[in-house]
Amino acid sequence: MDVNWNETLREQWTWHWDNQVRARLDGLTDDEYFWSPVPGAWTVRPEDNSIDYAFPQPIPAPFTTIAWRLGHVIVGVLAMRNAAHFGAPAASYGKWRYATTAAEAMAQLEEQLGVWLDGVRSLGSDGLARPCGDTEPYPELPMAALVLHIHRELIHHLSEVCLLRDLHLRGAGR
Repeated sequence: MDVNWNETLREQWTWHWDNQVRARLDGLTDDEYFWSPVPGAWTVRPEDNSIDYAFPQPIPAPFTTIAWRLGHVIVGVLAMRNAAHFGAPAASYGKWRYATTAAEAMAQLEEQLGVWLDGVRSLGSDGLARPCGDTEPYPELPMAALVLHIHRELIHHLSEVCLLRDLHLRGAGR
């Protein structure tokens, strides 16, 4: 049987996005975006265009808002990989212009997802087999392993965003 692994890997994410996540994110409000269900949650700080972080990360890791989780996905999961592997502009947590509204965050997310999927598509089968290279923690692994990792990150963090929306809707923490 001939398998188009490039298409199969992209479909892993696009099916989840189209059937599980996208509709759950429709109508995300600014109140939800910045809502902190617990004191001291890490978030995006529009007043100085920053995202909360510490290195090394505290143990236990701080709770994070939807704004923080989307910022992490947009910058750390997608934009930095898009820059490293697909010729997108350089991106870093320290230099990113973080979204100050939920709508802006969703636009950034969709833009970075588009760049990611176009980049993965451009790899073809041969590109999926080549090593990730020095921009990744495990440079010897094939690009297919990176694609699977990024998709796990997207599924994981965006599921957390959906859960936070559910909690906000039901008045948790208020």
